[in-house]
Amino acid sequence: MEDTVRQALQQSSLSSDEVNYAVIKLPARAITVAAGIVAEIGEAFCALIVDRYEVSLIIPSEAVEDFATRLQGHTLAEKPYRLITFDIELDFSIFGFMAAVSQALADVKVSILPIAAYSRDHILVPSEQFDIALQTLQKLQSSL
Repeated sequence: MEDTVRQALQQSSLSSDEVNYAVIKLPARAITVAAGIVAEIGEAFCALIVDRYEVSLIIPSEAVEDFATRLQGHTLAEKPYRLITFDIELDFSIFGFMAAVSQALADVKVSILPIAAYSRDHILVPSEQFDIALQTLQKLQSSL
């Protein structure tokens, strides 16, 4: 493991909230609707990812019902997810950070949805695996 990755993991504080998140797939043409939903929610964490195939929307699970009429043609992930934020500003030149996180969680059979913001990385883990994921990451930090 590169020294910069080791240092970043050691220096990162892990934060979360008590929120369950829904992961929603919408048709590619639904970008304006999805952006409007994110703007209206105004929560500390939401995500909107657009590619040529689809629009992915991550919002608090409790908000899904509020916006159900605007989520035409959507697919909702089967289970809710919880957020873990690596609260350290990561330089764009760092490599292997998410690989180390991913490997540690793969070893305990926790799937992740990684999301990179400009300065910080986040992962979503299935809500029922949140505790084991957090414990595993804390153990990773202390073992470096």
